[in-house]
Amino acid sequence: MSYEKIIADNREWIDDTFAKLDKKLSVTAVKSRDKIPYTTKNGVHDSRTEGKDILWWTNGFWGGLMWLMYAGTGKECYKETAQNAEKIMDGAFRYMDSLHHDVGFMWHIMSGAAYKLTGDKASRNRDLLAAMTLMSRYNVEGDYIRSWNGKENGGWTIIDCMMNIPQLYWATDEIGDTRFKKIAMRYADMAMRDHVRADGSVNHIVVHDPDVPDTVLETKGGQGYGVGSCWSRGAAWALYGFILSYIHTKEERYLDTAKKVAHYFVSNVMNTGWLPLIDFRAPDEPVYYDSTAGAIAACGLIEIAKNCPEFEKNIYLSAAIKMLKAMEKEWCDWSETEDSILQMGSERYGGGMHMPIIYGDYFFTEAVLKLKGCDFLPW
Repeated sequence: MSYEKIIADNREWIDDTFAKLDKKLSVTAVKSRDKIPYTTKNGVHDSRTEGKDILWWTNGFWGGLMWLMYAGTGKECYKETAQNAEKIMDGAFRYMDSLHHDVGFMWHIMSGAAYKLTGDKASRNRDLLAAMTLMSRYNVEGDYIRSWNGKENGGWTIIDCMMNIPQLYWATDEIGDTRFKKIAMRYADMAMRDHVRADGSVNHIVVHDPDVPDTVLETKGGQGYGVGSCWSRGAAWALYGFILSYIHTKEERYLDTAKKVAHYFVSNVMNTGWLPLIDFRAPDEPVYYDSTAGAIAACGLIEIAKNCPEFEKNIYLSAAIKMLKAMEKEWCDWSETEDSILQMGSERYGGGMHMPIIYGDYFFTEAVLKLKGCDFLPW
């Protein structure tokens, strides 16, 4: 079945779901205009802006979500909130020595999106400054981009950073300096070798020798169940991150890796009613879910479908739609009493589980926007 036929068969659901997103988000865009939300408390968006909370790694998703909706609707209410969020986030630059590996999440999908959609040069400069910060984390001897700060984890890398390196690809395209792209590709190659296992499952954290390239000292369970398990959001970061690396470089090895992780991810969610568990290698009981993993993976699956041969497209696109439909039916809250939309997100196995998280709303919206036919890719 062709890509176009699958979209046509699901057009009513796609349009209805986007209409519900627009109806709800056009209200919260105004209601939460002066906030940088992470989750909700008693149905009301919180805000991560006080002191060093401004450095919280998810703080770009609210502005990014607003730019997605602006790209899809052209409504000024989204643009105004997005621009305000970007100004609020300028406060993070007061703590340059505390910035971390997630500056792509913090600025590329917000300031980068602003620049792509409006041509605003101040937004461009914010994104470039963040890209330079990310590039500065490259360890020349160990050949990786280090995660977090502090002496105790100087050799750590995490699969999440596959979603930050698109900022480096963009920086090369924007200013013509190939160092950004080369470092991004080195990270992708390292992650392909050290984070992605032969069966398509993924290590969340890998500990390297900072002074010896290609040396793995140990792996850690991170936010998953434990060492050797497969944290579903980590798999989703890999799935989407590798297809984005393919889009930016056209290197087939990244497309092949994205497919490998996708096959592992899809084979697991097929067995749970298309609702992703927190970890695909955790005990059967108790049952813990993570909606954010499904939303991220759906975005990646749609991009794989756009970039693979014709007769493979159905595998990835149909899986994305089935997962999105299942999550919309079971986990989306369209009421006016709850600021968030996608419920049942989980920060990690054993903590912060089954709650709304801003990047769940972001990626769910991005996925639906892709299906609707919007060609804006903030990454």
